[in-house]
Amino acid sequence: MPDQIITKPSSNPIAIVGGGAIGLAIGWRLAQRGASVAIYERGEAGHGASWAAAGMLAAGVETEPGEAALAVLNRRSLALWPEFASELEQVSGLSVDLRREGTLMVALTRDDSAQLRFTYDFQREHGIALEWLSARQALEREPRLNPSLAAAVYSPGDHQADNRMLVRALKRAFLAAGGALHEHAPVIAIDVAAGRVTGLRVGEARVAAETVVLAAGAWSGEIGGLPAEARVPVRPVKGQMIALKMDPAAPLLRHVVWAPRAYMVPRRDGRLIVGGTVEEKGFDTALTAGGVFAMLEGAWRALPGVEELPIDEMWVGFRPGSRDDAPMLGPSGIAGLVHATGHYRNGILLTPATAELVAQYLLSGEVDAAMAPFAPTRFASKVQA
Repeated sequence: MPDQIITKPSSNPIAIVGGGAIGLAIGWRLAQRGASVAIYERGEAGHGASWAAAGMLAAGVETEPGEAALAVLNRRSLALWPEFASELEQVSGLSVDLRREGTLMVALTRDDSAQLRFTYDFQREHGIALEWLSARQALEREPRLNPSLAAAVYSPGDHQADNRMLVRALKRAFLAAGGALHEHAPVIAIDVAAGRVTGLRVGEARVAAETVVLAAGAWSGEIGGLPAEARVPVRPVKGQMIALKMDPAAPLLRHVVWAPRAYMVPRRDGRLIVGGTVEEKGFDTALTAGGVFAMLEGAWRALPGVEELPIDEMWVGFRPGSRDDAPMLGPSGIAGLVHATGHYRNGILLTPATAELVAQYLLSGEVDAAMAPFAPTRFASKVQA
């Protein structure tokens, strides 16, 4: 890997492409440390995938075979969340509503229970603190669940934060730290000359930049100007979602619940987020009858009372998926170009760790061991092949 040591630029600010949770958090951490930072966002900051997310901090229940390095990073970031949220709330004056009731995974049939037991055993073997619950024990925690459910697993360490509150707080904190935010400023291309970043093309204008962080989520692969070895293999993975309205004084759920065909995330204001489909359809923004039906049916089977709830909102989001569904963090192989993208399902969860690791690299030139497995250059030979 070529020398990629980057220090605070003497003239041009560090330019971050993308003003979602990841870009804003990196910018905040850099600005806190005295760096000059400018963020360029194609729309309104925080209103892309970060706005569309559910805010689950599921480092435990999302642990899957073949993702050992990612599981370590997820747990590291989850451990950072309480202090990160506290500091952000203090600096911004805004809540991010970090909730720690834990998460329930429910099985509705005997087959569901067998699959849940397999997942439970695997995750326990990998150090995840979980509790197997009988149907009666699950109903004691959440009385409105389907009384005929077969079993459940309780994960006390998997929490949630309100992702929309998060990006509002990050935007305010970034600006308060002295960062420059350019909204409705789409980056068309990153200019490269002699193997080094020289600037950005923002609309019709050119902006000089010696250091660029590509944090544009699912849109990272749409940015032009990069040679083949530095192109970002990120694709949009469509997800449809629904928000229902519960009575805040008597909500149907208190825990995040993962059912076999849907997940449900209760908000303190009474909203119940239901999601989400996983669709390889590019940037297709259509809500579909099939997608909405699948989510509502999956939620209804686990929580029958949802059929009485009014619909508050429906939307589509685009998860940034890489070829191995793990993030791309760190030097790209092009001097001055750093990636912070491809977080797929875990963008909100990984916000604190990504900000910490990428900011540390930008200011010291050192690649932390926790970031090394996610080097963007791991795809270089595949791109060239």
